[in-house]
Amino acid sequence: MKFVFLHVTSSKEKWCEDATQIYLQKLKHFVSIEIVALSSKKLSRAEASTKLTLETEELLQFLQPDDFVVLFDEKGKSLDSLEFSELVQKALMSGKKRCVWIIGGAFGVGEELKKRALVKLSLAPFVMNHQVAQIVALEQIYRSFTILKNLPYHNK
Repeated sequence: MKFVFLHVTSSKEKWCEDATQIYLQKLKHFVSIEIVALSSKKLSRAEASTKLTLETEELLQFLQPDDFVVLFDEKGKSLDSLEFSELVQKALMSGKKRCVWIIGGAFGVGEELKKRALVKLSLAPFVMNHQVAQIVALEQIYRSFTILKNLPYHNK
């Protein structure tokens, strides 16, 4: 299985790129993984619904019919690290070729994408910048593999 980390971005910051590379290096020992960044549409806040619609359409176009889709959404289900590792295991055992992990843009994603997701997860009860969310999600995916492989990283 290949993991694809799909997100909408409006900016790149060195600290995020550096942290992403650290987790990609760690994860490559467990799974094939790639990061796909879609550019955020440059529209004003007054055009938020248009922006959300355009970004949702672009995210949906990237997906393949057989993908195992996990959407990070502030209204999603909260999991602890052990439960999250069970989700990673479920994805790995699904028989699907790709697991696509999605972080939407500043205004979230549309209902069509929410319906397409097999799982909707909240990273925290508060909203966070997409770059911070990306690093938190990558760290939790890495943590999940260390739990599944019984490696000394997660302290239970």
